[in-house]
Amino acid sequence: MAFQDKILTCKDCGAEFTFSVSEQEFYAEKGFQNDPARCPECRSARKRQRNGGGRSNNPGQRREMHTVICAECGAETQVPFKPNNDRPVYCRDCYQKQKQYNY
Repeated sequence: MAFQDKILTCKDCGAEFTFSVSEQEFYAEKGFQNDPARCPECRSARKRQRNGGGRSNNPGQRREMHTVICAECGAETQVPFKPNNDRPVYCRDCYQKQKQYNY
């Protein structure tokens, strides 16, 4: 089946976008039955909204870091989670040492 570029209209923003031959081939290979309903920009925005709670592929969005004191060496360090004081928190070097001893 020979594909041709299609001009589609985004259901979110109303902009026209091209559904290219290579995209159509990809959709066919994956077994997708429907054409995309959203333009690439709206698809990306929707994906970012869905993934907002965890890690992000968007380099502009950074994790919140928390300053703590290492339980082993006493150095100030930053961790990507909020410690709750029920377990010790280590700096990177001490954490690596702890990992070695525990495995």
